[in-house]
Amino acid sequence: MLFDDRLATVLRSGAAGERAARTQFRQLLDLLGTTPPGANGPLVTAAYARLAEISDQIPSTDQSRILREPWLRLRNPRLLAHLAEGDPQAAAAAMATARLDEDDWAELIPELPVIARGFLRHRRDLPDKAKTLLARLGVRDLVLPQPDFAEEPLVEAPAEPPAPPAPESILADTGSEGISALVRRIEAFQQARRSAPAALAPRLPLDDGAPDAVNGQSKSCDIATEVSGRVTWATPGYAPLLVGLDITASEVLDARSRAAMRRHQPIHGGKVRIDGVAAVAGEWLLDAMPGFGATGSFTGYVGRLRRPFAGAVASTSGPADRMRQVLHELRTPVNAIQGFAEIIQQQLFGPAPNTYRALSAAVGVDSARLLAGFDEIDRVVRIETGQEALSDGGGNLRLAVERTLKRLEGVIRPRSAKMRLLVSGENFAVRVGDDDAALLGWRILATLAGALAPGEVVEMTLTGSQKAVVLAMELPLSLTTVDDLFGAAAPSQAPAVTAGMFGSGFTLRLARAEAMAAGGSLAVEDETLVLTLPALTGSPAAHSQGDETTA
Repeated sequence: MLFDDRLATVLRSGAAGERAARTQFRQLLDLLGTTPPGANGPLVTAAYARLAEISDQIPSTDQSRILREPWLRLRNPRLLAHLAEGDPQAAAAAMATARLDEDDWAELIPELPVIARGFLRHRRDLPDKAKTLLARLGVRDLVLPQPDFAEEPLVEAPAEPPAPPAPESILADTGSEGISALVRRIEAFQQARRSAPAALAPRLPLDDGAPDAVNGQSKSCDIATEVSGRVTWATPGYAPLLVGLDITASEVLDARSRAAMRRHQPIHGGKVRIDGVAAVAGEWLLDAMPGFGATGSFTGYVGRLRRPFAGAVASTSGPADRMRQVLHELRTPVNAIQGFAEIIQQQLFGPAPNTYRALSAAVGVDSARLLAGFDEIDRVVRIETGQEALSDGGGNLRLAVERTLKRLEGVIRPRSAKMRLLVSGENFAVRVGDDDAALLGWRILATLAGALAPGEVVEMTLTGSQKAVVLAMELPLSLTTVDDLFGAAAPSQAPAVTAGMFGSGFTLRLARAEAMAAGGSLAVEDETLVLTLPALTGSPAAHSQGDETTA
């Protein structure tokens, strides 16, 4: 019943947004990966359906990274079979990290797709029974065995490399010499070919033939894409290397350019990163224009990829990238600590004293808070450097603010404090999604609520128009004496409510970055914090002017 309760809790929670989807992906992998092989029922079926749905939302590289995390426990053959049917990159990671016993491997391997069996041949820790089964199924490294030269040594190549002997002469009259002589002649032919001049050796034109290449890297290239963003044409010489590339993938194109492509807008200086041979690998800048047919339908993009200047390339690996690398190095041990704490708290490997379980539960909570803080820092870095954009949509800022005030009412009421909201206008739709609008409102209002003194009352006004939605908030007295309201300083004492673990300054800086990413602003004007977001023109909401809400 403990497992069923946990699984039901995960299935009840939503997976809206990229981070929520990754979190639920980890939870489902952990829960399904530790179930008994014969476990079944409506909850398990629903969990596998949800896992397949979330997998479509997460890039294959991120799935592979999650599946290779050290805390993950893949011990369920059914889950492994499910993952093997999915993306090849994720299937390879699952095959590399799964831990099954000998009988489970023997039952699972014949049911795996051929490509998944091929991934298993790289493992050296499989049971003997599994290795024997793989050999019987013909799964082995595709390498020719070394010839046996015990009977006759290989003839040394002459000083002047001769022309490679013709295959016909090698294969002729082999009946009397036997198979071993044929193998030696093939090896002699290969040795002579390796010793011949380079011009005689066959080559694949991977790094050749690309025009205007300098030091192995090309300077520019024209491309065209289809509606989905996949490259369908490229400058001759680049076509074999670029056609089929999905230019909209998160690991290829920066977030702002992806947002422009979703809106069918022009792209100027979009940051592109391509992994491949030297002619196309590395950083590019994309200038592209959308194309439309005679009926007005979108047909794709036509543009040019160009190499950035050396100074621009150097700037892309600056403090922001170093900070993200530091966060990555910090997450790894914290994830491991959290995993071990859960093992003790849930007694997965055997009984544990209640004292240790209580301590491990506290460690798990602290680890979760640290990971949440790392996510906040990573979000600031990604937004401020243009690597992440807010979600599109028509979020209602008025609803977000009013719901947040209701949530905060239970915290500030015992201190006799109030946050009074006066609303005017009709249009409160903004150009961000509901989730991002709610998160932005929570960061700002929770920070102000945490700074309220007992009995203090602050006034706020929310004004909606066809051009912008403006939320003006009177600052609590404790924040009016702060020199830099957006300075990231550690709080002197824990407030009654907080929207982040790094203090009000850092939280407001993150909110300001989110507002700027949405095309608006967050600034201090005469002891008033003003949030301005561009309005999304639409049908006026049925709200009366002059409404007042108090928290």
